[in-house]
Amino acid sequence: MVYRPFRNTRRFVLAVCAVGLGAASLSAQTAGPAAPVGPNPSRIDVFMGYSYFGAHGSVKPQGINYSSIDVGAIGSGAYYFNKWVGGEIMFAAHPDGNNDGLYAASAGPIFRAPMQNFTLFAHAHAGGARLGGPNSDVGGYHNPYQWGPTLTVGGGMDYDLPFFNNKFSLRLFQADYRYVHTSYGPPVFPPTCCAIGGRTNLGGAELSTGIVAHFGHIIPPPPVTYSCAVSPATVYPGDPITVTGTPLNLNPKKTATYSWTADGGTISGTSTTANIDTKSASPGTYTVKGHVTEGAKPGEMADCSASYTVKQFDPPTVSCSANPSTVAPGDSSTITATGMSPQNRPLTYSYSSTAGSVTGNTSTATLTTTGAAPGTITVTANVVDDKGQSASCTTTVTVNAPPPPPAPTTSQLCSINFDRDKKRPARVDNEAKACLDDIALNLQRTSDAKLAVVGDKDSAEKKGDQLAAERAVNAKAYLVTEKGIDASRISVYTGTDNGKTVTTTLIPAGATLSNTGLTPVDESAVTAKPRTAPATHHKKK
Repeated sequence: MVYRPFRNTRRFVLAVCAVGLGAASLSAQTAGPAAPVGPNPSRIDVFMGYSYFGAHGSVKPQGINYSSIDVGAIGSGAYYFNKWVGGEIMFAAHPDGNNDGLYAASAGPIFRAPMQNFTLFAHAHAGGARLGGPNSDVGGYHNPYQWGPTLTVGGGMDYDLPFFNNKFSLRLFQADYRYVHTSYGPPVFPPTCCAIGGRTNLGGAELSTGIVAHFGHIIPPPPVTYSCAVSPATVYPGDPITVTGTPLNLNPKKTATYSWTADGGTISGTSTTANIDTKSASPGTYTVKGHVTEGAKPGEMADCSASYTVKQFDPPTVSCSANPSTVAPGDSSTITATGMSPQNRPLTYSYSSTAGSVTGNTSTATLTTTGAAPGTITVTANVVDDKGQSASCTTTVTVNAPPPPPAPTTSQLCSINFDRDKKRPARVDNEAKACLDDIALNLQRTSDAKLAVVGDKDSAEKKGDQLAAERAVNAKAYLVTEKGIDASRISVYTGTDNGKTVTTTLIPAGATLSNTGLTPVDESAVTAKPRTAPATHHKKK
């Protein structure tokens, strides 16, 4: 063994342990008692690192003390049966102390407590240790390496590194107490060169730090789950449906297989997507089921289901209009029916009417009102799709009554001039007879017509009002006595025109005479004078 001073090394190791304890305390204060547990604990942990052994003991009965060993390496492997408990083997090598060396191999249980980012652990081992020394540069005595039992108990803390999916941890510290018992044979007094014999019960603190590698998982992977959805969820017969499955927790190293079944229509597909043909499906609600598997073990397969509805075809709809909506008797109107099928099914049109006749078998038809009585005609349009579903609508056309004949109006007939007979200015002469004869013929042809006779005066005439009345009465008398016209059909008036005349107006049945400027003659106060003048040739005016 060679003497190598590492006086500051133990201080370094103690500082590392102190930092680890401080980090653990800070983590506990930050996370609190309810802090979540970190990643899934590993199945196997492999630790490699540096180790310091602070020896405390001597070879007896000589009383030669061992020195601490600053240089050392340590390694361990732990297999965990569950999240908390496992078994561990450990090997430590402290080859070059000041006057000694130590190699140890041990095994025993290990306990851990995973926390958020940290793991606390404790272990207890038993095994064998190969201890040599102590030796001295003075005299050159020492004991060669000798096997003996060793016991180790302690614990530490690991910090999960955020790299490589938490596959590695930094062992902040591992603080163990190691006990070693070794017997070197009969003691030699005084010590001489080489072996000095004796026995030792060596104890010491073994402080370590390093890197931990994690392998495997305690908690098995979550089971495979499968969900599926249909789109659209409601269709009409013949419409396609797409089914999409969503698997979770599949192992990417394995190949998953998919299968589908449906109790309505025909389904096809061998992946996460399938298609349903609903042509053969009757209206109703159906279920599609999916299955995914990546192995025969529990948790390596899953099922899903989703429902879909096949609807009955919706009936068509139709609306109607008529143009024009009002017609004269015998005229026609165009009927327009706008039919629509929600599923765009083909439509057939037909029409009927309460009067007249309607022709057409498309979206337009023609209503003919020939022979229809005035009033409202109702036209009905019907549409039928290829599934036998129908709809109807109605519109109306009004047939106007024929216009009434024009109201009868009065008409002016011939007039009589009384200016020729100066002595008898109110006498009906032969010339007046011709006019009155024509008037009589008109009255005879229209037996329900009446006649208004209006006598006028000249503004220069004396007793002009009397003369105007006599002129009208004399004209009426001729028609009654000479032509046989019913006196009740003739009314006499005086007017306001300036002239020695009589004007006549024919009043058909239903017509009304305008009385503006006319004054009825009191026939009881005016006596008609007979016509006494000889007949002479006269000209009709």
